[in-house]
Amino acid sequence: MSLFITFEGGEGSGKSVQARALYRKLSRLAMPAILTHEPGVTPLGRKVARWLKWGDDMAISPLAELMLFNVSRAQLVSEVIMPGLKSGRVVICDRYADSTTAYQSYGRGLDLSAVRAVNEAAIQGLHPDLTVLLDIPVEVGLGRKKGEKRDRFEQEALAFHRRVRQGYLALARAEPDRWLVVAAEKSKEEIADIIWNRVKKLLSKKP
Repeated sequence: MSLFITFEGGEGSGKSVQARALYRKLSRLAMPAILTHEPGVTPLGRKVARWLKWGDDMAISPLAELMLFNVSRAQLVSEVIMPGLKSGRVVICDRYADSTTAYQSYGRGLDLSAVRAVNEAAIQGLHPDLTVLLDIPVEVGLGRKKGEKRDRFEQEALAFHRRVRQGYLALARAEPDRWLVVAAEKSKEEIADIIWNRVKKLLSKKP
């Protein structure tokens, strides 16, 4: 009953909360599942994550960001995601290739076709069955981060985050069958119910 589900969204959207909620739901139902995230699960990914998110003492160009995220992603696919799916598990991933398209292409301005080509090489043909987008106004999402130490991306200007949000929405419009867009300002319980109803339908179609 393998199924690959990814969670996407801007800063403060609550995607990590919902990814964990779905994992707990599956676990309570005794459905084998794996919860992972980008970047930073594999030993290589953890090193890359430190550079990308907390490397305030060094400049990282948009192209270098693209490459670093996909270095981590390629390892995650090979080491965690593909083995999990092959063993018949539901694999839940907090961020995946769509994050790079939204942040590095729409946000940073890298050529969309180039970003997609690098992403495709890293994911080795492995696309999600379902991508959940927790959509939230930029100011609201960032407001949820007040009082927390902000990483390199959270420190970006509002214009950057607005481009990322519009990028996500454009990706969702282009593939409506794969994406589930949920207003992240709803209650956590309501969001979880919406997601679970969609996941149940997918699970029912699995042999």
